[in-house]
Parts: sequence; C-alpha cells; structure tokens
Amino acid sequence: MTELIPAPRRVVAGSGEVRLTAHSRLHAGPGTEGTGRWLRTVLGQATGLPLGEGREPDNPDGTDGDGIGLLLDPGLGPEEYRLVSDRTGVLIEGGSAAGVFWGAQTLRQLLGPDAYRRAPLGRDRVWAVPHGTIEDSPRFRWRGLMLDVARHFMPKEGVLRYLDLMAAHKLNVLHFHLTDDQGWRIEIKRYPKLTEIGSWRARTKVGHRASPLWDDTPHGGHYTQDDIREIVAYAAERHISVVPEIDVPGHSQAAIAAYPELGNTDVIDTASLTVWDTWGINPNVLAPTDNTLRFYEGVLEEVLELFPAVAGPSTPFTPCTPFSGFVHLGGDECPKDQWRASAVAQQRIEELGLADEDALQSWFVGHFATWLAARGRRLIGWDEILEGGLAPGAAVSSWRGYAGGIAAARAGHDVVMCPEQHVYLDHRQDAGPDEPVPIGYVRTLEDVYRFEPVPPQLTAEEAGRVLGTQANAWSEVTENQDRVDYQVFPRLAAFAEVAWSALPAPAERDFADFERRTTAHRRRLDALGVAHRPPTGPLPWQRRPGVLGRPLDGPPPNR
Repeated sequence: MTELIPAPRRVVAGSGEVRLTAHSRLHAGPGTEGTGRWLRTVLGQATGLPLGEGREPDNPDGTDGDGIGLLLDPGLGPEEYRLVSDRTGVLIEGGSAAGVFWGAQTLRQLLGPDAYRRAPLGRDRVWAVPHGTIEDSPRFRWRGLMLDVARHFMPKEGVLRYLDLMAAHKLNVLHFHLTDDQGWRIEIKRYPKLTEIGSWRARTKVGHRASPLWDDTPHGGHYTQDDIREIVAYAAERHISVVPEIDVPGHSQAAIAAYPELGNTDVIDTASLTVWDTWGINPNVLAPTDNTLRFYEGVLEEVLELFPAVAGPSTPFTPCTPFSGFVHLGGDECPKDQWRASAVAQQRIEELGLADEDALQSWFVGHFATWLAARGRRLIGWDEILEGGLAPGAAVSSWRGYAGGIAAARAGHDVVMCPEQHVYLDHRQDAGPDEPVPIGYVRTLEDVYRFEPVPPQLTAEEAGRVLGTQANAWSEVTENQDRVDYQVFPRLAAFAEVAWSALPAPAERDFADFERRTTAHRRRLDALGVAHRPPTGPLPWQRRPGVLGRPLDGPPPNR
C-alpha cells in the first residue's frame, strides 16, 4: 500500500492479505454495475480468473473471504471512496459510481504491475490484496489532459488508449484539441469539405519551425461522427468528461482552406490557401462576418449533438460527466493584422461601436458564449479571451502563466490552471544533448511534482474559482504514439498526484518518496506498453539527432 500513485489521503495497513482465486466472486451493487464490468474485464484479462457474480461481501462463518464488493455509500463525497481489505474480502465503497471506479483503480495497483497486462503470463502466481483501509478523495474537480490531435493526428485507438491511461491516473477531463491551422479532425456533415480538404496536408515541418527538415509524406486523418460518439461513450464509462475544442478566430487556416469565404477575402487571396504545413502563429484568421458566425453555429450544432451534456434518449448508455457541458473555443494567438487591413472588419468595429480589434475578438467570442449559454452549455477558452471583456459564465484556461487565471478568478470566472511554464508536456525533460527535439524550458519529473495550481495571491473565495488543473500535450514534434508517450510519461503521473492528492506546499513535498513510488509505477507503465522516458535519459531509439528544437534556458518565469 506504499507504492500508490496518486497518493491516497489516508492509509491504514493491516496484517494479512486477500487472495483472489478461481473461486473468487465479484459483487457490484446498484449503481456500480459499470465499474463491475470494467473490473471483471481488466482483471480477467490479466489474471485469467473468472470473477463470477457474487453476493454482497459478508463472512458469517468467520472464514477468510476472497471476494470483491462494490457499493455506493451516500455518506461519502461525490468522488470519494473507501477500500477495505480484511478477512471478509475486499470492499470498495464510493459516494458515487465515479468514487467506486477510482477505488477500483487503486485495487488494480495493489495487485501489482502484472494486473495491467492483457493476458496472463502463463505461470502460477498469487493475486493478493494486502489487508488495510484506504480512504481517499480528490483535491480538484477538474483533473485534465489536453491532447492535440490537430498538428499530428492520433487515430481513434490511440485516443481510447489514452483514456485508459488517464483513468489509471484518476484524471477525469480530456480536453480534445480537434482543429487548428494544420488539420481539421472532426466530421461535420453540413460542411463536408472541412474533412475532405481540411483534414490533411501535403507535407510537414520536422522539428521546430526554423528547422530546414521536411517530411514530404501527406499527413492527415479525422474522426467520423460515430468515432466521436464511441470516444465520448468510452470516456463516460471511465467517468471522464470530453471537452471538445474548435479553435476560433485564430488557428483556423485548415477551415479557411476548405471554405475560403471564411477568411478575410478583401485582404488576401484565401482561395490560394492550403492546410498549413509548418508551426507557429498563423496570420490567416477568420473574418468577423455574419457568414462566419452562421457557419460556426452550424459546426457547433453538430458538435453539441456529438458531445452531449447529459444523458438522454439518444445517449441511453452515456452518463452525464461533471464537465461534459463545456465547449472550448480556443481564442488564443489571433493576430489582428488582417483585421486592421480589412475594410469589412473595420466596418464591423464601427457598426458595433467597438474600441479596437481586441474588442472585436471579444465580441466574436462573446457571441458564441451567449449562443452556447442559450443551449445550456458553457464556453471555456484560453486566457486571451479575457482581453476586451468576457461574458458571464465563461471559463478560462490559463496557459500563459498564472496571470490570466488570477485575473479571471478575481473577475468571478472559473479557471483551469495549465501554465505553459509548468505543465506543457511537449517541453523538454532535461538539458542534455540527447533529449529529442528540445522544446521550451526544462521541466523535470520533480518540477512537475512541485507545480502548484493555486497561486498564493488568491483569496480563499477567489481560489474557489479554480476548478482544477490540466497538463497539455501539444503535438507539433510528437508525430506518433511513442513520441507522445515519451513526452507525457512519467511526468503525467507526477501531475496526476498534484491534481488528486492533498500535497503540502511545493518546497515541502517529499519528492524522494514520490520517486521511489515511481519506480514501481514504471513497471505498470511497462505492462501497459507505454514508451515512457527512462530515469537515465532517452534510449537510443528515442533520440532525434539533428532535428532542431527551440530550447529556452534558465528557470521558467513564475508569473
């Protein structure tokens, strides 16, 4: 019980163990049936044990029990759980189905790394849960990972795999970055050219945008609407909310390449644009016209159907997850040069009585905040959406540091803290020359473990506006599953503990103990086939010699 990640709130070790055998049973009480199916599946694959249907754990004759029980306890908090392993067997109680599920994840860790395999290893072994009691609950409600599937497409099976990896770390929000200049990844039936044209590019820059290297292999891919439904349902079964991101009004060249009328046609020849093949901040942004607004309303109508906020007749097996009502609309890195040069944009500014182009972006984002609110949804966007004012009810992803989150919380907006200087997992993990495609500041495992999502400047009331935190995995230089794994793990384990556990102040955290537990956790990752970064540095095949990055020296600014 001393090697768990994230660290539980309270652990009381006992003496003895519960052994699971071919005779062991699993009982899933009312409201826990989904966790029962999941647990029977993953443990059945790994152990070969049938774990047949059982009754609620009891022990009337005083003999040792070897069963597993799952029950709801309304006296516990929504995601809180209690795991008791004793002579009667193993009992997991949760304040909700989610709490029971997180308790089941802890049970899997207690069974050892081989419990993460997809088939038994074919040798006799004991499957045992040590006696003891674990009481646990999360610090933050929003514990997220952002996957950028726009720069480099991640096939559906890869997304499902990452949902399993998130669940194993008790993370509960997938921020799904679906559109950008380099690709549009979601099927919109009303606008088929978004995927026919916008989902692939002819070539790709290799490394940082200053790199002279190119991959001339066409790159692309998209998720059909049924793929999206499957991803959302799969996530919901694991108590993970999927928050889609449709980036506007910047980062939109893929959409403009598909539908040139969306761009600033009075400034540039938008018909000549293609899906962008390099990285950076793109000057080609959406035109602030009624046509653009109606187009994206049509996009969002289909997005809302694919990402339901609550279960309904069309989604009978998809439970409502806590943040499923959010829609992320980007709002970051929108250069205003084309708007300054555009007579159409300037006329819009004059018609609306706006101060400048920043106010025009605020109006653009505010339009969709109101549109979403009228449909029972909430807009969330990167911290640039604060510039020029933000609609009531909208939330902010604070990425440029803490400042945006502090300003948002003080203005009464909910905040997700994801400062690039601390939790951008595409940033390099070491200053050594072997680190593949070194981007940004050095963010070691210890650095991530000492990240604190709530800045001390906030009052208690303002701190209550911090919904939680997320780590962001941008994919400009992570072109396949192994590269994503290398950047994300094991740092995501450190982040997960920050998001879940009630840790002391950063300087007081026991990193040595976490590092010790990470040694065991790496064996779990190995069993799952995760190509994580070794503690001694990249393996020879994980290096990318000659591929230019963009390293930043020194400690990152803590602003």
